[in-house]
Amino acid sequence: MRNILIIGAGRSSSSLIKYLLDKSEKENLQVIIGDISLENAQQKINNHKNGVAISLDVFNSDQRIDAIKNANVVISMLPARFHIEVAKDCVTYSKHMVTASYVSQEMKALDTSVKEKGLVFMNEIGLDPGVDHMSAMQIIDRIRDNGADMLLFESFCGGLVAPESDDNLWNYKFTWNPRNVVLAGQGGAAMFIQEGTYKYIPYHKLFRRTEFLKINGSGNFEAYANRDSLKYRNIYGLDNIPTMYRGTIRKIGFSRAWNVFVQLGMTDDTYTIEDSKNMTYRDFTNLFLAYSPTDSVELKFRSYLKIDQDDIMWEKFLELNIFDASKKVELQNATPAQILQKILSDKWTLQQHDKDMIVMHHKFGYNYQGENKQLESSMIINGDDQTYTAMAKTVGLPVAMAALKILNGEIKTPGVQLPISKEVYEPILKELEEYGIIFVEKEVPYLGYNPDNVIG
Repeated sequence: MRNILIIGAGRSSSSLIKYLLDKSEKENLQVIIGDISLENAQQKINNHKNGVAISLDVFNSDQRIDAIKNANVVISMLPARFHIEVAKDCVTYSKHMVTASYVSQEMKALDTSVKEKGLVFMNEIGLDPGVDHMSAMQIIDRIRDNGADMLLFESFCGGLVAPESDDNLWNYKFTWNPRNVVLAGQGGAAMFIQEGTYKYIPYHKLFRRTEFLKINGSGNFEAYANRDSLKYRNIYGLDNIPTMYRGTIRKIGFSRAWNVFVQLGMTDDTYTIEDSKNMTYRDFTNLFLAYSPTDSVELKFRSYLKIDQDDIMWEKFLELNIFDASKKVELQNATPAQILQKILSDKWTLQQHDKDMIVMHHKFGYNYQGENKQLESSMIINGDDQTYTAMAKTVGLPVAMAALKILNGEIKTPGVQLPISKEVYEPILKELEEYGIIFVEKEVPYLGYNPDNVIG
């Protein structure tokens, strides 16, 4: 038997594990799931004869090394900051490695050692990053192979709630790590380039500078800029492209309302609040408003933020119960961001019968034989249920496919890498179509940068 070790059995691993177990008989695989919770690993295997569940604490070096030594390929589904210890062991014991996370500087530093041992360390092979890289590079390479020059590349992705489960005024529920949603955009200005001009959006302006999108007949969306779009010029071989922009998709109206939390300071994660455990949601909201011996919290909120009582924005905040005087925060010494996350989780957690939805959309502008052209490519996929979500599919399936193709020698170029070569993206994108992850392309009139589509 050939052993594939998966470290981490969280929500995003369900489709990954099912794919490999489904292939295990034909491919002669033993799929070993290591998680700090043995019960969690056992649930994911569901008594499959080719699955093995083990208790694995990644910080226990003996456990970690024993598991890695017995594997042919190691998949790390841990939080990104924990990959490096696994990666070092994979180098030491000559094991291939696959992750869905962004390549860290520590991971890059292993490149020479990885190449010397002829190993493949595939990173950024989930959804975003991952499917975005592969689907973009497939078209960019095709455009360039035809002798055209790239003028514009914009890429957008969002984890949303499926239309049939969209039952709140924000048109949003948590489909991924809620903390990442609350902290989105922090840590520096969003950077991109438009028509040859560098643009920087500071955090306090980020959610008022959004772009409108109409995607493949599926309705209207908006997108706010990701932190650093500029680095992708080099990654995609587009160093001289005049326009490069990457953004996060939401339903229209989300960003305007979310900006209220930003302006109040509720997304701040840099300090803790005294006696937060005993504070009510109403107390928390009042922390960020001016003192008044007569005005209610609601009145101060609307006045400060210039929100009319008949504005749908006001209804959105009422829906979240942020003025509830009976509901306690119940978090000790919490930051504003942690408290906000707790409040939002009350309303935005996917329920048992809810389904999520992934939307990805690319724009390619190029000049071919003196004529400017534009192509759009989009993918929309809904989850099946709370186990096989759209997020779990689009993150886990590319990881699983890459691991198996590395094991079978179909992906063999060594080094610490991203899935941007034809050797990687062509077979994986083709196989993803079998699982309903399909991009639809259409030619549209060349628009370039269209200021009419931008708010603020």
